[in-house]
Amino acid sequence: MPFALLASTFATVFLAELGDKTQLAIVSISGTSSRPGAVFAGSAAALVLASLVGAAAGGSLSSLIPTNALQLGAALGFLIIGGNLIRRSLALADEAEDGVPPAP
Repeated sequence: MPFALLASTFATVFLAELGDKTQLAIVSISGTSSRPGAVFAGSAAALVLASLVGAAAGGSLSSLIPTNALQLGAALGFLIIGGNLIRRSLALADEAEDGVPPAP
């Protein structure tokens, strides 16, 4: 197994998962449970399974779709999500300035 690929994948996933909503959910569940080991085991198994599905899908898709197209699609997806988040934040900021309570 190539160590460089293993290390870069570990670092990327580790940094991406720090402080995200999954980690916050795990902190919340662990805080309401007296069994943090069970919370860890469940969350670790879920992350492993989700990663397995992603790696399998990526391997399958890369044999059907060129890698550049997959990367472009992923980049566009992130840009769309980011743009929507920025648009919503700006709308909420405008509503707050106008004194209108934000819609649920």
